[in-house]
Amino acid sequence: MIHLDQKAEILMRYFRENKSQREISRELKISRDTISKYIKEFESKNERLTDLEKDEERNRNEILLLIEEMSSKPRYDTSSRNKTKLTDDVISKINELLDLNEKNRLLGRSKQLMKKIDIHEKLVELGFDISYPTVCNYIRENHEKKEAFIRQEYNLGETLEFDWGEAKLTIGGKPTTLQMGLLTTAQGSHHYARLYQNQKMENFLDIHVQAFKSIGGIHRELVYDNLKQAVRKFVGRNEKEATEDLIKMSLYYGFRYRFCNIASGNEKGHVERGIEFVRRKAFSSKTDFDTVEEANAHLQDKLLELNSKKRNWLQNQSPLDILKQEMPYLIPLKPSYDTSRRIEARVNKYSVINIDQNKYSVPDYLVGKFVNVKIYPDTIEIYYKDSKIAEHDRSYLVHNWSIDINHFVNTLKKKPGALHSSVGRHQLSPELQETYQEYYTNNPKEFIELLELIKEKDLESVLKAIDELKKIKKELVTTDNIKNIIFKLPRDDESPGTKDISIQNASLKQIATLNELFNLKSAGGYEN
Repeated sequence: MIHLDQKAEILMRYFRENKSQREISRELKISRDTISKYIKEFESKNERLTDLEKDEERNRNEILLLIEEMSSKPRYDTSSRNKTKLTDDVISKINELLDLNEKNRLLGRSKQLMKKIDIHEKLVELGFDISYPTVCNYIRENHEKKEAFIRQEYNLGETLEFDWGEAKLTIGGKPTTLQMGLLTTAQGSHHYARLYQNQKMENFLDIHVQAFKSIGGIHRELVYDNLKQAVRKFVGRNEKEATEDLIKMSLYYGFRYRFCNIASGNEKGHVERGIEFVRRKAFSSKTDFDTVEEANAHLQDKLLELNSKKRNWLQNQSPLDILKQEMPYLIPLKPSYDTSRRIEARVNKYSVINIDQNKYSVPDYLVGKFVNVKIYPDTIEIYYKDSKIAEHDRSYLVHNWSIDINHFVNTLKKKPGALHSSVGRHQLSPELQETYQEYYTNNPKEFIELLELIKEKDLESVLKAIDELKKIKKELVTTDNIKNIIFKLPRDDESPGTKDISIQNASLKQIATLNELFNLKSAGGYEN
């Protein structure tokens, strides 16, 4: 096979060095017929070029084509060659196997289709002597069609695209894989993104509500691929049934939804490219954060920067500029949609419910009963007979217990000894932990009464009373003395000038008198 450099050498030696074809054949060890072929071909085209140059302006396109042919590498016409391996029998069998593939595809068996390697192995098994590349070339040339992409044009306020992507960060010193939800406008590529712990339905709904609030309105159409939060089931190859949550949200806000065809991410190419673009711009140089909230705040700052940057392909406008132009065409914003995932849960014997492998406490009188739960990205709300009876910060750990000690007051009254080692005690606020350790380790029953007092009043009042008692004597810090002070203190809503501190002073004086009667040494004086 003659290469381009050999072709050039033949022509240079013949036309520039005036060597004979025989001499060139001997020096280059190429047959005279081949040398003669390229010399005649070049002479013929050169003559044609001379004729065309007489009217160069009219024949410009043909001249350019001829120049390209003269300087191109050698080509070989293989159309008339006999296919010694790819016989009619082989072709017939390949077509038969491809027809079988098509039948399986129509029956929904897309994961059971034969690949080219499988077809080649089948042919060899049937006794055909043919190479794998030959099979691939035939299928590619006769059965595979190159996909053509149609450039899309979008009207203002028309389309918003959604997708998920991963962001691998270090949160609180631990490597963490977070899910980044991204909504991108088709007109202008304005991005809104947020990080979540997972892709569960409550986070899918929340990213939409947050994006709508950030944008200030709702686009008329939202586009999704085949993610499970959007598609409930496939009715056919190209027909999908939306999830109930997506239908409800679309009805509330008034937008249409559309799903991409299978393996056709290009149908929402703005958000497909946006995932990589936003992730790279936001988290390529900074990946360490103390909390997810801090990472989200950093992401919002980067989004504002990206959306405000002017782009050449937007005629030197920014995505934010285009979004402002879209505003009159958007569906007006409504009050935020309830993004919770709702389940029913049964309270077990420990007075907790199980949600995503974590435990959350409820009041102990509900043991054995069913409660309704609203699961939000950051909180858990628990309802019984339409009344909210508990709320917890959501945990994304595994087998974690989130306990409110007040939920167990009734049980602890009967079993005060269980308080010291209970999970709930270790989840008290630092102030109450310190109070328990310093004053109540030997009297858990009184501490339970103190918890009831906090529930009735508030923690701040109790801590103030404890501070007053500590000034007199540590041993005077008891639940009864705390009650005595709290219920005789002036109301917080009274102005300083109108407060009558005589009652408070009388209470403290009474306690100081008890201190003297029991001959307790005061840690701090009392002023009348």
